[in-house]
Amino acid sequence: MAETAVLRQRTHEEPSAPPRKGGLLAGLLRTARPRQWVKNVLVVAAPAAAGELFSRHALTQLALVFVLFTACAAAVYLVNDARDAEADRAHPVKRHRPVAAGQVPVPVAYAVGACLGLLAPTAAAWLCSPAVAALLTAYLGMQLAYCVSLKHVLVVDLAVVTTGFLMRAMIGGLALGIPLSRWFLITTGFGALFMVSAKRYSEAVQMAGKAGATRALLTEYTTGYLRFVWQLAAGVAILGYCLWAMEEGGVPHTSVLPWRQLSMVAFILAVLRYAVFADRGTAGEPEDVVLRDRALALIGLVWAAMYGLAVANW
Repeated sequence: MAETAVLRQRTHEEPSAPPRKGGLLAGLLRTARPRQWVKNVLVVAAPAAAGELFSRHALTQLALVFVLFTACAAAVYLVNDARDAEADRAHPVKRHRPVAAGQVPVPVAYAVGACLGLLAPTAAAWLCSPAVAALLTAYLGMQLAYCVSLKHVLVVDLAVVTTGFLMRAMIGGLALGIPLSRWFLITTGFGALFMVSAKRYSEAVQMAGKAGATRALLTEYTTGYLRFVWQLAAGVAILGYCLWAMEEGGVPHTSVLPWRQLSMVAFILAVLRYAVFADRGTAGEPEDVVLRDRALALIGLVWAAMYGLAVANW
């Protein structure tokens, strides 16, 4: 309770971000959330895990898929901000978003979002494969349904956001025709749920008793429930990764060390380190947590190096 009170007081004391100026194009770019684009790097997850990342065809396809997924995500952000413009104006920070601040007119946000939402799946069907186009279309449909109504439905909102991360991880494999391991899907899905629910928990703690919260559903969740969800998801993600890493544990390897199995240590440490911020109620955007904490970033690099050595069979 004392920790919650401290966080609440800190949230009240922090000044809101100053408004930014610029033209319409700058406003559209800001609405597309460039900082969120790092999430779309997940498109390389399946090819990297399969060791099929460095051919010219793979790099070209993954770059294209990254751009198309970014366009779809931008379309959703534009529509979401257009719908939430009035509510965002009541929020101490979100009121500075370009649509809420009037820098980007609501009709323009809807129009640009619709154009991106139509162009991305069409380009995917022409340049990639029908499976990629279908997944992008499903992502758009699910996210738009989330903007309209699903974000107000308990538990379903967590599932939708988690599925968005899972789709990012799947699309690279679909683009290159790589079979997706069941353990890969379980680890990715529950890892995403861990980060999503940790973020919701942090929002619930920081916005407790504070007026102007735009995520009304937070008032229906209890912090105890959200804590249970991120703890459960963290445990399942670790179990799934260990089973994935040990899947070929009985097969003789020619590498210097069993890197695939050793990478479990780095993965578990990364989850435990992330859980520190979740427990404090300071786990915001996943990319911010990873990039701002040097220890977590270092653990992530060690994990990537270990898994890379395992794939290369070095």
